[in-house]
Amino acid sequence: MSRLRAALPLLLLVLAGVVLFLSGALDQLHPEQLVQHQDQLRAQVTDSPWLSRIAFIGVLTLAMSTGVPGTVLIIMAGGFVFGTLEGTAYASVGLTLGTLILYLASRYAFGNGGRHPPALIERIHHGFEQHPVAYTLFLRFVPVAPFGLITVCLAWLRCPLWLFLGASWLGGTVSLVFETSIGAGLGEALARTHGRFDSSILLQPKILLSLGCIALLALLPLVLERVLRGRLRRASSASRQASGLPPQAD
Repeated sequence: MSRLRAALPLLLLVLAGVVLFLSGALDQLHPEQLVQHQDQLRAQVTDSPWLSRIAFIGVLTLAMSTGVPGTVLIIMAGGFVFGTLEGTAYASVGLTLGTLILYLASRYAFGNGGRHPPALIERIHHGFEQHPVAYTLFLRFVPVAPFGLITVCLAWLRCPLWLFLGASWLGGTVSLVFETSIGAGLGEALARTHGRFDSSILLQPKILLSLGCIALLALLPLVLERVLRGRLRRASSASRQASGLPPQAD
């Protein structure tokens, strides 16, 4: 019973995420929907500037705290409505609050982490133990796994709260800049075409640059893996030569 009570906050967050995902609410933030209702959205922001901004932060906080897929649509919608600068600032607040809620719920559920860890946590445990600050920053800057999943892993590893918040805010904001820029670029392009959407809008330099940066971030884990594997192979070969052993065959 005590274990169920400890896991209850995390279970409620998972349930909220399932409901949010199945409700189809995130579909309303798809770029096509934003284009169709852009005049209505901008009118609502003009009529209720503070309420619209608080609502955006609240929706993103809920999505991040549940780890539901599709949060990028919310972030892009923020860029579309508020622009790159404002959209990134508000999204940064929502991201930090949401990840903090998920972290605290996971930390409470896992307790002292004495049980056998899942496979992903075993993979990152050694690096975290050896270099906690550098490795936590690496996990937040490089998208080796979904943002929410890394949050849960860091909670299991009992990452210090100050380190978790700092790395989540810094690493998350870097990605937010590119994602909100896509939404803002879409909004600026539509303003020039008077709301008419066509495929050429996606070829705008601002949108292409943001997409390229996101693609590079996604490829970074593969590049780092190849570099580290090459270094380990060279170090192993040098060690064998120093011991008088023949080089290991590839």
